Amino acid sequence: MPAPGARIWLLALALALAAALPARADRQMDPELRAVVQQAITEAKCNVNDERFGEEVFLKLQEPRLGRIVTDPRLRSQILKTVYCETHAIVSRYHDQRHIDLKITPELVLAVIDVESRFDRYAVSAAGAVGLMQVMPFWPRSLGVDNRLFGSVEFNVRLGCEILAFYMLHERNDYRRALSRYNGSTGRREYPDLVLGRLSSRWRG
Repeated sequence: MPAPGARIWLLALALALAAALPARADRQMDPELRAVVQQAITEAKCNVNDERFGEEVFLKLQEPRLGRIVTDPRLRSQILKTVYCETHAIVSRYHDQRHIDLKITPELVLAVIDVESRFDRYAVSAAGAVGLMQVMPFWPRSLGVDNRLFGSVEFNVRLGCEILAFYMLHERNDYRRALSRYNGSTGRREYPDLVLGRLSSRWRG
C-alpha cells in the first residue's frame, strides 16, 4: 500500500487529470428525453409561413456569415432555413401549448452548431455524438432512428433544438446552465462561455 504522502499525491494527480479532461458531448440520458425524441420523430415538416418576413431578414443577415464556413450555397441555405424554422416552431409550441416563453433563438442555435461541429453535418465526436448539433444517439437508437442523425440537416437540427429546449425549460431559460447540460459539462463555464462568446462575435442578429 502506498505511503500516506504518496496516496495524497496520487489523489491530487487523479483530480488534476479529471479537471484537465475536455467535457464530453452530453450523454443526454435523462429519461424524459425519450419523449422529446419521440416527439421530434413524429413532428410534421417544419413550416414558417407565418414568419416568412422574419426568415428572409434572418437569411439575408446570416447567409454571408455562414458563407465563410459553408461554401455550398444549397447546404448553407438548408442549414439556415432549418435552424430558423425549428427554433420558431419550438418557441411557438411552448407558448401556445404550455404558456411558456422559451428563450431559444436561431442565432443561439447557430452558435451551438458552430462550437459543436463547425457546421460539419458528418462530424462524429470521440464520445459518439453526431451531426451538426452533436446529438448523442442513445434515445434515437432505442427508437430505431439513430441513422437519421448522421448527415441529415433537418432531423439532426430538429432533435438538437428539442434537447436544448428541454434543458432551457428545466433551467428556467438560464443560458449557461442549459448549455452546460447540453454539452455534459454541468457546473463548468468553459462551454457556455464559448457558445455565448461565439453568439456575440459571429451570429448576433
